[in-house]
Amino acid sequence: MLPTQALYPPTHEVTNQVVPLENYNVFTGNQALRDALKFNAPDLDTTLLEVLGSKLGSAEYQTHARLANVHTPVLHAHDRFGRRTDQVEFHPSYHALMSLATESGLHGSPWLDAKHGHVKRAAGFTLFTELEPSILCPISMTYAVMPALHGNQAIFKEWAPGLTARAYDPALTRFSHKRGLTMGMGMTEKQGGSDLRANTTQATADGTDAWGQRFTLVGHKWFFSAPMCDAFLVLAQSAAGLSCFFIPRVLPGGTLNTIRVQRLKDKLGNKANASSEVEFHYATAWLVGIEGRGVPQILEMGTMTRLDCALGTSGLMRQALGIALNHAAQREAFGKRLIDQPLMRNVLADLAIESEAACALSMRLARSFDHQSDVHEQLMGRLLTPIAKFWICKRGSAFAQEAMECLGGNGYVEAGGEGIMARIYREMPLNSIWEGAGNIMALDLLRALRKGDAAAALAHELAPAKGAHPALDRLVAALPTRVEHMATEIEARRLAQDVALAVQAAILYQSAPMAVFSAFCDSRLGGDWGYSFGTLGAAVDFDTILARAMPR
Repeated sequence: MLPTQALYPPTHEVTNQVVPLENYNVFTGNQALRDALKFNAPDLDTTLLEVLGSKLGSAEYQTHARLANVHTPVLHAHDRFGRRTDQVEFHPSYHALMSLATESGLHGSPWLDAKHGHVKRAAGFTLFTELEPSILCPISMTYAVMPALHGNQAIFKEWAPGLTARAYDPALTRFSHKRGLTMGMGMTEKQGGSDLRANTTQATADGTDAWGQRFTLVGHKWFFSAPMCDAFLVLAQSAAGLSCFFIPRVLPGGTLNTIRVQRLKDKLGNKANASSEVEFHYATAWLVGIEGRGVPQILEMGTMTRLDCALGTSGLMRQALGIALNHAAQREAFGKRLIDQPLMRNVLADLAIESEAACALSMRLARSFDHQSDVHEQLMGRLLTPIAKFWICKRGSAFAQEAMECLGGNGYVEAGGEGIMARIYREMPLNSIWEGAGNIMALDLLRALRKGDAAAALAHELAPAKGAHPALDRLVAALPTRVEHMATEIEARRLAQDVALAVQAAILYQSAPMAVFSAFCDSRLGGDWGYSFGTLGAAVDFDTILARAMPR
């Protein structure tokens, strides 16, 4: 046997490489999220979040996340005898992640928890995103479907127990035989995209039964995520116009519905999730809500999934920041650790501020969902949904690129799925695109501002921070006039940006240390900031900000 020295010559000795960020508690290490919970739900019991945080940071579940992304879903349209099956096969790690998400109640717990249910679930959803975001697509849709499903009480009564059960059952069988259920949705068609009224899928009346008005559907859906869910809400044209329908994968009698999965999408990221194109070949469906009022019915579901887009991007930001901080705390260059280098400290602190502001805004939005009987919270939910979806998700890609740069070439390498930063970077654009891209969100904000006493509600929300910072005061003072006179499409994105920044600043004043609030206002509102991350002013309290952001 050759001596060890001969097998490993000095040129292969590995030094100055970091220990990966694993086997840590994702929740206890996230001070920004913990403070956001204290602000939005001060009496919330966070014991289960701490338990979940320990699992999400473990090497075991990080391995599941890697494998679910490396071994992507496979479509089996037919069996070996030529029979149509339309089934998608997933790696066992995908099922392990789905089990953890459902056991944690991320798909349905708010509909059972009377107090702080949406805030608690939002915190768990954010934390889970730090582990693996793409399996959360069916989790998010199952969560969001419940309000819309009330439009058909017969279906709701039979399906709600399975949709809120803390169990995962991937079997393709009738709903009554399963321990837990998931749901998806299908709106987008080739010719229409965001213009849902251009949909051409046809729904023909086919009688009535215990679930109400029954229809047959013929048509296609261009994006149909998570096609192995147990049922879906879809839009189709009926005699009365665009309507919302419930379409199960397996019919009540046990036969497969005629939902033909044509192919799986080859996407930039979101690899563990099976996004598909489908054809409805005289598929059986049931009406949900009022015929001809499908868009308002299904957009109620969209409101919930837009919250999850903001939460998901906040979680990805936090994960990218944690990896960058972990790297910089160990890696040495030019005689010092990276985290001790002034320019790197500036970059990391700037990223930390952005991450905390995203967390603060998304969790504040989640709080509004818990208090929909309050008129102010109703208005804030309507206002904050488009601005949080727009602004947080817009910031995600630039954030991921900067965090990747902190790792240099190591951040750019996939390494068989172990390059988590590369996975984050590929994932980031998605939340900005689906559930309504930036322009759709900006236009939605304009619609919200034209309804109710939105301007007064916004002023009330910003009032606690009055006098806290001159730059914030100037922005807040100008908003009422801009809301009144700038509510035009050509300037809608700028208005969405500025409302988001003002709300983020007001929340940070109430929930974060003064070092974070002051640095946010000086840079984002006061003009003491450049055009990229890492351009904070020299007076910033970098020590406090970086210590607060460290993941361990």
